[in-house]
Amino acid sequence: QVQFVESGGGLVQAGGSLRLSCAASGSTKSINFMAWYRQAPGKERDLVAVTSSGGGITNYADSVKGRFTISRDNAKNTVYLQMNSLKPEDTAVYYCNKAKGRLGSTYYATDFGSWGQGTQVTVSS
Repeated sequence: QVQFVESGGGLVQAGGSLRLSCAASGSTKSINFMAWYRQAPGKERDLVAVTSSGGGITNYADSVKGRFTISRDNAKNTVYLQMNSLKPEDTAVYYCNKAKGRLGSTYYATDFGSWGQGTQVTVSS
């Protein structure tokens, strides 16, 4: 089962930027849809961004649309999340995994890989 390791989180002021990375233990080339999720304290884990196998199709939660950009490098088995114009409400632990669940009008059906420990993003006001 593919495993994921997230990195790149940190403390940033509102309006700042961070770039998250997700390294997979195996090849990501065969995974159709990869995704970033986030979980704020006391809340459920939410699907926030999805990218297709070639990176040509992306999908975002309304709350991050226009500010976050998901991308992937299958040669490096890595998925990225560029986060700009960060807001305090973006504070959460961010995880990557295969895309599963509903995002907008699209439902992604697959089995999760192993969850990593995530990377903490804290945005101060």
